[in-house]
Amino acid sequence: MQNIKIILFIQLLFFATIVSFAQKDKFTERLNFDTGWKFHLGHATDFQKDFNYGIARLFAKTGEAYGTCIDPKYNDSGWESINLPHDWVVKLPFVNSKNEEIKSHGYKAIGGLFPQNSIGWYRKNFELSKADSNKRMVIRFDGVFRDSKIWVNGFYIGSNMSGYGSFSFDITDYVRYDQPNVIVLRVDATQYEGWFYEGAGIYRHAWLTKYDNLHIVPDGVYVCSNVQNNDATLNIETKVVNQDLKDARCEAYSYITDRNGQKVAQTDALFLSIGSNKTKTVKQSVTLKNVRLWNLDDPYLYRVVSVVKSGDQINDEVKTRFGIRTITIDKDKGLALNGKSIKIQGVCCHQDHAGVGSAMPDYLQYYRIGLLKEMGANAYRASHNPPTPELLDACDSLGMLVLDETRQLNSEPEYLGQFERLITRDRNHPSVFLWNIGNEEEVIQANSIGKRVAQSLIQKLKELDPSRTCTCSVNLGNVFTGIDEVVPVRGFNYNLFGADAYHREHPDQPVLGSEVGSTVTTRGIYAKDSVLCYLSDYDVNYPAWASTAEQWWNIAVDRPWFMGGFVWTGFDYRGEPTPFQWPNINSHFGIMDVCGFPKNIYYYYQSWWSDKDVLHISPHWNWKGKEEQPIKVWVNSNAQDVELFLNGKSLGKKIMPVNGHLEWEVKYRPGVLSAVAHKNRRILKSKIETTGAPEQVVLESVKKVLSSNGSDAAVINVMVVDREGREVPDAHNLIQFSVSGDARILGVGNGDPSCHEPDQTDDGNYHRSLFNGKCQLILQAGKTGGEVKVNAMANGLKTGVLVLKSL
Repeated sequence: MQNIKIILFIQLLFFATIVSFAQKDKFTERLNFDTGWKFHLGHATDFQKDFNYGIARLFAKTGEAYGTCIDPKYNDSGWESINLPHDWVVKLPFVNSKNEEIKSHGYKAIGGLFPQNSIGWYRKNFELSKADSNKRMVIRFDGVFRDSKIWVNGFYIGSNMSGYGSFSFDITDYVRYDQPNVIVLRVDATQYEGWFYEGAGIYRHAWLTKYDNLHIVPDGVYVCSNVQNNDATLNIETKVVNQDLKDARCEAYSYITDRNGQKVAQTDALFLSIGSNKTKTVKQSVTLKNVRLWNLDDPYLYRVVSVVKSGDQINDEVKTRFGIRTITIDKDKGLALNGKSIKIQGVCCHQDHAGVGSAMPDYLQYYRIGLLKEMGANAYRASHNPPTPELLDACDSLGMLVLDETRQLNSEPEYLGQFERLITRDRNHPSVFLWNIGNEEEVIQANSIGKRVAQSLIQKLKELDPSRTCTCSVNLGNVFTGIDEVVPVRGFNYNLFGADAYHREHPDQPVLGSEVGSTVTTRGIYAKDSVLCYLSDYDVNYPAWASTAEQWWNIAVDRPWFMGGFVWTGFDYRGEPTPFQWPNINSHFGIMDVCGFPKNIYYYYQSWWSDKDVLHISPHWNWKGKEEQPIKVWVNSNAQDVELFLNGKSLGKKIMPVNGHLEWEVKYRPGVLSAVAHKNRRILKSKIETTGAPEQVVLESVKKVLSSNGSDAAVINVMVVDREGREVPDAHNLIQFSVSGDARILGVGNGDPSCHEPDQTDDGNYHRSLFNGKCQLILQAGKTGGEVKVNAMANGLKTGVLVLKSL
């Protein structure tokens, strides 16, 4: 299924990311802060089990932390040793509860009803050299779920409510040099923030950055471009802060490099005088000749290097990746990238994956975007929260547009601050083409309060990023009152029956399908099972508010003014088991399952979204006991016609409807079901066969070499084959895993939406049943390198072995 060139390109890009991940310069030092943490569950209602939090004097006197685990002298040797990212919910048990919120969060024992599981404590010891005593020390977390409080050496530093946004604190006043320091976090996940699986813990990266007192503000560089013919004028804003006790005189300038690091342009230096504890913004412009534009097929990235210098000393130097491209959103013609009209072929995605929950290693971001690109998707909606920065890095590097989304439509200071941090963090990513200020805000989306809140957010957006506009995902039909009166782009969540009338009545407002589809399918299942909670893997089932893939896509493709849409969802995710409940613990909405294994609907989209030759037959052809019974056969293809054969006998030729599929009803007989198609005077062929019994376990990984940095990962897909080497699509063998060498298993999964086998184990006894022939293992590299061998064993079958190198 995967195009090897794309996969190799992903590996090279990711290796380059790992190298830069470990680099630091002599001016500002940005250190990854992921390793060496200790973790222990607390308790939301029992103070003693919560290390006396709530009864100890923590906020009466500065630095007072006696009798708690916040005390720097506390002995945490009995706590679990972990590295970040970390999602403690993955290991928690499933619980059968009638509570709707627990159901929507995947039946995990987390939240207010489970006080024993919903508080997490983290501690980390670190040291700083006295040579750094003249530096500013800033700690940054890219995502902590949820409601976190932070202490350093017993001193309270601050708190952050959101489970999704990045946040930073200056800890300079509280650190010690040439002696141990201790940072402590209390993470409170008793209150849900969404209505889907959210995980819990420090599930994204953490960073410690050392700055000169005179430095560029974090996320303080903003680059936008004005393209004229083959040239581009870059407008660069650099925010400089002086945190010294005395005034500072300095110069600021920026230069541009190409992908290879060659300097291609430089601004003039601007001389500044900045008072103590004051900030100034430098605005400069530079022209690039014969620019290489960022686009979906050639996602070319430049770098702007922003420099602050005092005399002969460089105080700070910040390198920012950016791409040069134009985005045009037109009321009549929809979206254009670099002047070329494109239809949004997008997906909505949550942020969890099989085996690891929300704590995804960086490689998984590239792997998942690669799967979507292979399908033909060109856009990604970060639903329903700010994404991790590494997701945007992957989209920048691989060529995927992003609808970047804030967590909630709210203009009070907390949420407005979250929105501001989102914009300043993400506005230099060329993949981000549009902001989303809210999703299905039923309470306010159609009234004056919603209108006023939207206006406040739009005003803030214009201040921070005038180069982009925004939408809001509204689940209403032809309704204009409220948010849609002021939002620049109307976002339709479903309700496409109202789109034509809305466009006629409001012809000056561009229209986008911000959430569409919601077909529910289960990979490899071909009859509804209400006991095991499975649905047919055909494009036929959908909730009352939704539609099939063919229905919504034909609406979109026939209307030039309709920009396209984002399918709910690219991947299955934990929680929201529509239309079922227990024992169903994850969704059926995905085009792929939680492992990234394609369902049949994947090939519908690939047929009409990509230029690949697609000829896909479903279902499989292992139907022992159903001989001579009719089997519904679907063919997805972008060929002009398809002829189907059973054991060499023609079952008829049919013309493929554009943006459609073909069906046959075939009496089952074991053997070979094959298809021959014609596409632009070329012949395409495909077949499926009745297989024998499983004979051997097979392991596959597109990644053959790991970087021995302790964080790199590989996705290993597992299947079984018969005596003739054919994949057995209906196998359900239990697979046992073992690993030798410097690597560890992060987690396992199989895409079964009702499987309660553990994704992670404490004892290293990893196993997983195949679900309709497949399961998956996520492997993480260590730091010493060498050969890594993965063994996969099943009763009565030959062992599967995969050898990787770690360098």
